Amino acid sequence: MYSAATDRYDSMTYNRCGKSGLLLPAISLGLWHNFGSVDDFKTMKEIIFHAFDKGITHFDLANNYGPPPGQAETNFGKILKKDLHKYRDEMIISSKAGWSMWPGPYGNFGSRKYLMASIDQSLKRLCTDYVDIFYSHRPDPETPMEETMMALDQMVRAGKALYVGISSYNAEQTKEAVDILNSLGTPCLIHQPKYSMLVRWVEDGLLDVLEQKGVGSIAFSPLGQGLLTNKYLNGIPVESRAGRRLGNGAILHSDISPDVLRKIGLLNEIALRRNQTLAQMAIAWLLKDSRVTSVLVGASSTAQLDDNLRCLNNLKFLPAELAEIELILH
Repeated sequence: MYSAATDRYDSMTYNRCGKSGLLLPAISLGLWHNFGSVDDFKTMKEIIFHAFDKGITHFDLANNYGPPPGQAETNFGKILKKDLHKYRDEMIISSKAGWSMWPGPYGNFGSRKYLMASIDQSLKRLCTDYVDIFYSHRPDPETPMEETMMALDQMVRAGKALYVGISSYNAEQTKEAVDILNSLGTPCLIHQPKYSMLVRWVEDGLLDVLEQKGVGSIAFSPLGQGLLTNKYLNGIPVESRAGRRLGNGAILHSDISPDVLRKIGLLNEIALRRNQTLAQMAIAWLLKDSRVTSVLVGASSTAQLDDNLRCLNNLKFLPAELAEIELILH
């Protein structure tokens, strides 16, 4: 039986999520990849136990994570039920719905029908009575925003979620969603956008809206799906996501242009001067902004997770470093 490390809260940084009462670890563990049926269950347990021992209290899932869709929740639920149930009150478990999950007109996007069925299915797979955060995974162009937000509000009132959030909504959509949730009495806790040194759309108004509205944020794909690591400094490894060209989120060869490789090489030189890996610097660069509550990292091993966690040893940037990074990125 797993027993958590007694010093698990000694080295992690916890940040307040917007203006809520909730603290989130600066580094959260995402289960988008490496937790499906094609992955080793023993390794999954090792990663999750190691994460919790290091103070990572937040585990981020979605109904369609796998493969197949739902499998990541099922695997996490088995681990929660057998080994982590006594620590449930120390954990933040999040899930989402919005992408295609089952056939027919009710298995996608943001209708009340889809969202309410999704959370019920997720709770069964996760072997828990509630999730701490449930997200609308993406905006629905066909469903009124009021309907989607009312479904999130209903989840909280039914005790199926403690908090709600949104993911991949632009600035205007976020403003509308937050205002509707506030009017319903269920504030929007958090926004989960794709954000990295290479993907910076959130800086065009979204972060300002979140700050004005008192909403936290958690960045996913902080390493550009592996581009902001030392993996591609010398070409495309056969076993990399780009090399395999498999699975949801695979990197296309066209994404790894000579210009991108040049930028990665120059950024790596700055990271080395900071005594960091490129991955560590990329995560630290996101956390330098107080509007970023947490950063979601994936991990295929405990060693990879530890490498990412070491970013917490150096989160400060000199003005000259930030200027040099901006010059490279632009």
